[in-house]
Amino acid sequence: MPGPEFTPSPSSGRRALSVDDYVAGVRAGDRATVARAITLVESRKAEHRAQAQDMLVRLLPHAGAAHRVGITGVPGVGKSTFIEALGTYLTGQGRKVAVLAVDPTSGRSGGSILGDKTRMTALGQDANAFIRPSPSAGTLGGVARATRESMVVVEAAGYDVVLVETVGVGQSEVTVAEMVDLFLVLMLPGAGDELQGIKKGILEIADLLVVNKADGDNRPRAMKAMREYKTALHILQPPDPNWTPRVLTCSALAQEGIDDVWKTVEEHRQALSQATVGGMDAFHAKRGGQQVRWMWAMVRDRLMTALEESPSVKARASALEAAVATGETTPALAAERLLEAFEAG
Repeated sequence: MPGPEFTPSPSSGRRALSVDDYVAGVRAGDRATVARAITLVESRKAEHRAQAQDMLVRLLPHAGAAHRVGITGVPGVGKSTFIEALGTYLTGQGRKVAVLAVDPTSGRSGGSILGDKTRMTALGQDANAFIRPSPSAGTLGGVARATRESMVVVEAAGYDVVLVETVGVGQSEVTVAEMVDLFLVLMLPGAGDELQGIKKGILEIADLLVVNKADGDNRPRAMKAMREYKTALHILQPPDPNWTPRVLTCSALAQEGIDDVWKTVEEHRQALSQATVGGMDAFHAKRGGQQVRWMWAMVRDRLMTALEESPSVKARASALEAAVATGETTPALAAERLLEAFEAG
């Protein structure tokens, strides 16, 4: 729940905020401060990163209680409509919903989340909802880091459901699945050709498949698709031994079946909370494992950045690249030389 009452100063939109200001504003659920706090964690400047980490350490004890749901879907599946339908259903149930996006391509293409924000008019105007586009540019790792840290901010602000949308394709789905409790994949009716074309990797990480647009003439096709997806899931190893992936149908446009989707999300959390892994419940074990893997991912990213920016590495890189390209040396030997240069400083 939000913390003590916070009254921003009239000039808070312009003046620099201290860590105390950020923490007090976020805990009070002040939307302007929440937005600025997320901007802070997105910044790549060293001084901002230090301030952001100080803020996050203080907010961390107030985060973690929310439902974290990742959502992806093939183009044209109606993802924006689905997110709005689910979000408005949840705010109607008295919940506070934050929508975050992972879109590493937005710096080049403009991304779709900005368009989604304008299309999700009802949710965008809901006082109990908060929609945040992904950073306007950056690598998948950078955008994912910002999204993970943004989750801490919105949860500390009292949002008890966080919907993380993957806008990009490929690796971004795996990245999102590694930061949420349940990964939901939206599908279109008429499995047929689509079942042949869907990436097996996506099915392997899905906790819940939802066939959208199951209304009107599409309904028979949606039911057939549901049966085919169930069959496909049976032959795959489930992502979690404590949960058998489900397949549902819904019509986001008609707002039908949305309650069943959310009921399944809650059943998933309950199933993991009641299972035991290594002396603790599977739900918290999953989250703990995600945090540890993320720590090492951050270590790898920081090491790679340090290596690429090393003057010693830069001094030798061009010559070694040329030698590898012409076959004068092996990639392994060239890599060894670069690492030696890095270690020597």
